[in-house]
Amino acid sequence: MFNFIKNSLKKIYHAVTGKLAGLFGKKTVDAETLKELELILLQADTGVPTTRTIINQIREQQKQGLIEHGSALKDALEVSLLDILTHRKAPQETPITLLVGINGSGKTTFAAKLAQHAVKQGHKVLLVAADTFRAAAPEQLNSWAERTGADIITGKPGQDPASVVFAGCTTFKQGGYDRLIIDTAGRLQTKVNLMHELEKIKRSIHKQLPDIAITTLVTIDSMLGQNSFEQAKLFHESTDLSGIVLTKMDGTGKGGIVFAIAHQLEIPVAYISYGEQPEDFKPFDAADYVRNLLAM
Repeated sequence: MFNFIKNSLKKIYHAVTGKLAGLFGKKTVDAETLKELELILLQADTGVPTTRTIINQIREQQKQGLIEHGSALKDALEVSLLDILTHRKAPQETPITLLVGINGSGKTTFAAKLAQHAVKQGHKVLLVAADTFRAAAPEQLNSWAERTGADIITGKPGQDPASVVFAGCTTFKQGGYDRLIIDTAGRLQTKVNLMHELEKIKRSIHKQLPDIAITTLVTIDSMLGQNSFEQAKLFHESTDLSGIVLTKMDGTGKGGIVFAIAHQLEIPVAYISYGEQPEDFKPFDAADYVRNLLAM
């Protein structure tokens, strides 16, 4: 997968891989080498707790004589990073996808990408524009629906989002649709109001479609670094997240946030989104991501 989008993620690979290459070429791995590795991970936004876990694991192996040179360090780091990303499996596609996240995190654009992907697979797709508080959101999603070949349900400005979702669920049942993709609001007066609104939306879905599985994905702007982690934490505490969509991955060199979120919040990364075109996203492949990150 990542061979296909390697150019899109070249900022990450250049920023991280270039620094790691010097460590992996060392004939001897000592305490100073591990300090350098720790700094690289922190600069890549891997976060203090996650970086500490990785370094402690590697330091223990070094004490046991298992890491004596740079290539062994690379192997140990690869195992550690893969373990973090594969601790929980990414969610499977379900008939209903609920997208949450703050405004500006790429939620609406990803809804369109997901819709086009489903349409190309031969599914009948219904989009629901439940963000009735951001003036341009329904219009933006409606434009995407026309481009992707999906149908759409929209509400009036300021309308209760849960009522729009209720109408969408009714249309989904009556219209014989295969996929229901719901775009939600990312900002209300307070965080409490936002989370209460999401709870109402979920209740509305369960009331209409009690036996259909829901995948809840949070879109996270990768360019915000540790602020992205705080966003994921906020939504994870308030709703049952199935996975994470890392957006705007083509605009940042700090790919370590992937590991921080997966390790500290135990939420699997489901997709990476990296551009403005409908096809600019891929299911996340942990092995390819780590392999390319550590490539010499």
